[in-house]
Amino acid sequence: MLLNLHVKNLALIEESEVTFGSGLNILSGETGAGKSIIIGSVNLALGGKVSKSMLRENAEFALVELIFSVEHKVQEAALRELEVYPEDGEIIMSRKIYASGRSVCRINSETVSQALMRKVASLLIDIHGQHEHESLLAKRNHMKYLDAYAKRELEAPKAELTKEYEHYTEIRKKLEEASLDAEQQAREISFLQYEIEEIENADLRIGEDEELEEDYRRMMQGKRIAENLEEAYLYTAGEGGISAAEAIGRAVRAAAVAAEHDDKSGELYEQLVEVENLIGDSGRELRCYLDSLSFEPEQFYETESRLNQINHLKVKYGDSAEAILQHKADDEERLLILKNYDEYLNELKGKLKKSEERLQKECEGLSKIRKKEAKLLQAKIAEGLQDLNFLDVCFEIRFSKTSGYTVEGTDEVEFMISMNPGEPTRPLATVASGGELSRIMLAIKAVMADKDEIETLIFDEIDVGISGRTAQKVSEKMCLIGRKHQVICITHLAQIAAMADTHYLIEKRVEDQMTKTKIRQLDREESVQELGRILGGAKITDAVLENAREMKILASGLKK
Repeated sequence: MLLNLHVKNLALIEESEVTFGSGLNILSGETGAGKSIIIGSVNLALGGKVSKSMLRENAEFALVELIFSVEHKVQEAALRELEVYPEDGEIIMSRKIYASGRSVCRINSETVSQALMRKVASLLIDIHGQHEHESLLAKRNHMKYLDAYAKRELEAPKAELTKEYEHYTEIRKKLEEASLDAEQQAREISFLQYEIEEIENADLRIGEDEELEEDYRRMMQGKRIAENLEEAYLYTAGEGGISAAEAIGRAVRAAAVAAEHDDKSGELYEQLVEVENLIGDSGRELRCYLDSLSFEPEQFYETESRLNQINHLKVKYGDSAEAILQHKADDEERLLILKNYDEYLNELKGKLKKSEERLQKECEGLSKIRKKEAKLLQAKIAEGLQDLNFLDVCFEIRFSKTSGYTVEGTDEVEFMISMNPGEPTRPLATVASGGELSRIMLAIKAVMADKDEIETLIFDEIDVGISGRTAQKVSEKMCLIGRKHQVICITHLAQIAAMADTHYLIEKRVEDQMTKTKIRQLDREESVQELGRILGGAKITDAVLENAREMKILASGLKK
């Protein structure tokens, strides 16, 4: 059950909070007061589409937060399958929308995806939008409603059908693609043989490409090291030309002559001797290390050539040795097929026939379950329609077959109705008006809610196109649904509003030169005043108010 709705900085709502009760919750107000914003905010919190234009003017963010209580074990188990766990029997779902257009979804303070928000929402609440009843005009939607009603019974058979259908379409595709003449076969055989031979001649080994790349990197580094150290040796201790060793040797000899005649020169001489010894030691170590470095140009060339060969194959056949060898295996398999083409075609035809037989069996099994569940559904919808002032209605779910196999089977489903005795049933789209479609959808929603154990139902202006006695019947149906479910309903009709267990008023005000939408719960007398407004319009007379009070009394009597 939806316990609480908190909205901040959304459209005309600065900040508003609503605590909903059990049973029938009615929201009413003047046209343009912002009733649709309330339903829109709920949709947003449950993972609906978002736009930064939804933010209140000059607001940095908008926030919508919903608090649900989870009481049914079936709901709790389904939530656990989604790894969503109620805390103290409650789930808090929120969505924060920033001025940039970015939004963050959370369940119990944990950030989640919009997809998960929608999945969780489908278990907790069912929202009937203003124009949803129009979906009944499209025949393709009718089977969706039937399958949703029979979801548990159809789950396993549908999974098996999907699996077999995918297998069947795969074989069909192969057979359709297998129409090659002799010339095409010969060309493909020649091409495959060339590819196989090229890969075979390369004599690839799995992991060889990685080993070669590592060797190549190491050789490249060794070559650079050797070249730079050779240069260092040349400048320090190299033979021929002017090296540091040669230069410092000349300096030592010159300083030795000077040291014979001067003490200071003797000190400098000793320093130069130390430098000479240091350079000599460095030169010997450099030479020794250079001699230890093994760089074979021939080996480097061989490694580079082999690596280039493998990389060439990678470009053509795959990004690794494994992929190249797998390509060869696929080519060999295809080559074997082409060399035995007639046998291959016959084998495919045999597989297709067997798959079609299994598929047909799965379709028949699925259809049998659908027809059984359809009888139950049409009886319940017919009963619901009678409650909604369809006095002599005949409702039928008619089956026909598709021209071929589909992932949904071979069934086509269409809702048929006759609203007058003696008239044959006809498609909904050709018979029902907007108001009638709205009532039919209400009957379907009531049945589905009982079946799926969805506790909260939201109806946005379910009263479109109805009035008088029909409106009264709809209100009674809403009251009846409210005994088993929490119902939140936006309405313009006094008959429906009078049935409210809890009544809320949505109104638009101008405060500090800013338009704001407010929502508040009404007490009994305020509810009577609001009914008077709906009944009397601009001028609410005593007679109108008396009529409103009488409607509340009558509604209270019907609830008992």
